[in-house]
Amino acid sequence: MNRFLTVFLIISLGLFSHSFCFGGENMVQVKGSDTLINVVQKLAELYMEKAPGISIAVTGGGSGTGIAALINKNCAIANSSRQIKSSEVEQAVKKGVDAKRMVVAIDALSIIVNAQNPVDALTVEQIGKIYKGEIKNWSEVGGNNLAITLYGRQSNSGTYDFMKENVMFGEYSPNLKSMNGNAQISEALKQDASGIGYVGVGYAKEAVGVKALKVAVKSGGAYYDPFNIMDVKSGRYPITRPLNQYINGMPKGLVKDFLEFELSSEGQAIVETEGFFAIPEEYQTYNDQVLGRSGKIRESPMRPEDLEANLGAG
Repeated sequence: MNRFLTVFLIISLGLFSHSFCFGGENMVQVKGSDTLINVVQKLAELYMEKAPGISIAVTGGGSGTGIAALINKNCAIANSSRQIKSSEVEQAVKKGVDAKRMVVAIDALSIIVNAQNPVDALTVEQIGKIYKGEIKNWSEVGGNNLAITLYGRQSNSGTYDFMKENVMFGEYSPNLKSMNGNAQISEALKQDASGIGYVGVGYAKEAVGVKALKVAVKSGGAYYDPFNIMDVKSGRYPITRPLNQYINGMPKGLVKDFLEFELSSEGQAIVETEGFFAIPEEYQTYNDQVLGRSGKIRESPMRPEDLEANLGAG
């Protein structure tokens, strides 16, 4: 009898674990990006109101943490503010995980400073030089004679990597203050007149005591506002990025249903209510293929370049 009971418990725990990790009948585990956590939590709350008895658990830890959890089969959906790395794809393949990418929102990564800072705009090159430690004083970019204090994310953050690869094109200054999340950066800058930081636009819009800078691609060019929807959706604001979710293979069941809710007009309205931007048609078409809703990815010049690298790796 005891032996039968032990076997029964082992089987039951195994089934529960499978359901918990991969989005079984009643529960989906979502892990990863700090930038995405608030908006996905809000989406999950509203989804659960419509589906009593269903649980969508959303936790942070950074994009790297989320993707690692997906690879190790500890979550069904990985939130990521960056694209999956080739090394992570290799790890996933070794563990039998087929990482598929979905784009759920658009972010205008915002460069923020204390509200009293007289500097209102920077170029991408200036931002990069500041974070590499090559520009050390605000007076070098039209501000006060004050040493610049750098605030950024920890190395497991997708935003940390995004800044290196798309803005800095180099390594961070060793003087970078590594913060746990967007809210912590905003709070630090509220208290520090010498600071500069970067946060998702949803966090920048709700922050008090800080301001988001306009950004130009290069000196002499036009500056664009991360809060202006036309500047962002046209791509003129230069630090615009897709926010992603990774899943294992073609989604099905509750995972697919939740993804479709996120991408619905209602879900995308929530994305904008939380301060981010709804995905344009090109990304929706890409998502449709991952969801099995259409058979062809748009090939027009409007197709976002970052989709080119994802046909094979999700």
